[in-house]
Order: sequence, then C-alpha cells, then structure tokens
Amino acid sequence: MPPGQRSGRWSGVPLQDRQALRRDELITAGIGLLGSPGGPALTVRAVCRAAGLTERYFYESFTDRDEYVAAVYDDVCNTAMSTLMKSESPRDAVERFVALMVDDPARGRVLLLAPEAEPVLARSGAAWIPSFIDLVQRKLTRITDPTAQAMVATGLIGALSALFTAYLDGRLTATREQFIDHCAELLLSRAAT
Repeated sequence: MPPGQRSGRWSGVPLQDRQALRRDELITAGIGLLGSPGGPALTVRAVCRAAGLTERYFYESFTDRDEYVAAVYDDVCNTAMSTLMKSESPRDAVERFVALMVDDPARGRVLLLAPEAEPVLARSGAAWIPSFIDLVQRKLTRITDPTAQAMVATGLIGALSALFTAYLDGRLTATREQFIDHCAELLLSRAAT
C-alpha cells in the first residue's frame, strides 16, 4: 500500500468491480427496507445508511429513488424466476418458492406486498406477471389447447399470489407443510386438467 493511503473497505478490490459491489450492497439494503414488516420505509438516505455507503455511491448506480425501487423489485423477480426455472416438479417449485419468499420474508413482501404501497412498482409488477404466467403455462404440457393453457396458468398465478400474500401477512395460520401441500396440490390438480 502506498504511504499515506489507508486500508479501507475497498482495499484489494479492482476499481472496475467496486461499482458493481456497491450496487449489490444497495440492492440488498433495499430488499430489507422495501420488504420491512411495517411496509416500505425507503428513502435514499435510509438506503445509504443501511448499506453503509454515501449518497454519492447511490447516485453512481441509480438516477433517482424510483429507478432504484424498480431495480430492487427486478432483482427479487429475477431471483424468483431463476429459482422456479430450476424446479423439477410442481412440489419442488412450491418448496423452492417458499424457501425463497417465506424463509426470507423481506423478499416475499417486496414481490407481493410492496407493489401495493409503491406506485412505481405497479408498472413493474404488471410487466413481470406475464413472465410468471408464461413459465407456468410452459409446464402445463397435458393441456393441449393454448387458450385453456393460458387461462389455467393465469388462474394459478392469481391463486398462488393470493395464497402467498395471505401467508406472508399472517392471515393464513397453516403450518409450512400444510401450506406447501395445498399449493402443490393446487398446481397438480390444474396441471392434470
């Protein structure tokens, strides 16, 4: 280390990697704040405080709060989509989704509850729904009519969203196993139609 330079948080991290690492830290902080139990409490200042970064670094990656909120939501949606695409069966999909969204309830609240409180997410949520419907529709191989496939997939996404939302906010008192069994049965019963 050159004389006069202090060892810091970014010591040893190549310059080109620092911005990506800071962006990841900001996204992680945003998931916690946007998915907080009391509802979103997300300001640029709160995000920077939670990430341990200055506002300078926030604006290095995001132009404003709305762009940031959408980026946090997109990160959670991308992770959910990636997780679901790895599933090998309807039950596996439910178990993976529960592990992602219920075991880390902040992620679940970002995906399912934050769009109700954050106007910018109304657009983002609407943009992601067709991707989730398409993923389910591709798994409905026993249904040969594309229109029926689309209706079943849309209904399943609606039903599962309502179930996960109620489970996350405590309106359903089912055990984890009961919840997984019910969601898997819902998927299996419609997939066999």
